[in-house]
Amino acid sequence: MKVPVRGFVTLLVVVVAAMPLAGCSGPAPEKVVTNPDPSGKIPAYKEAVREHDRKAVRQMVKDLDSGDPAVRLFAIEGLRRLTGETFDYKYYDDEQARRPALKRWQAWLDEGQQKHGEEDRHHEAVARESSGSGDAAAEQAAPSKASGP
Repeated sequence: MKVPVRGFVTLLVVVVAAMPLAGCSGPAPEKVVTNPDPSGKIPAYKEAVREHDRKAVRQMVKDLDSGDPAVRLFAIEGLRRLTGETFDYKYYDDEQARRPALKRWQAWLDEGQQKHGEEDRHHEAVARESSGSGDAAAEQAAPSKASGP
């Protein structure tokens, strides 16, 4: 019986030559909530939720109208975890059935941006006042250790 050595060697060469290509892929997608590629957007949503980053909320609301049900699922789940709200939005509903909940989200966002903008400015001012080690008001209020009774 004759062994087909030539065919075996050819197959071996092709397999060995293809091995380096098996691990090759393009660069990882950029992990930002505005990325149109779900493989970059969804991990960014997860990170925003994990870090309680409310800056992602506006994009999540926008993506409730996405044509991709996976993006809608992660958007509403992220919104629920960040805000505690769903406004009865269901990612699996058709576009017409999602519309009323989407409008409620957009109204909430428009209303909340004004409130959160004022709150954010207040929190930032408080943080600046309390983080400065040379805070003049705190130094004036505290008694000096050098002065005696």
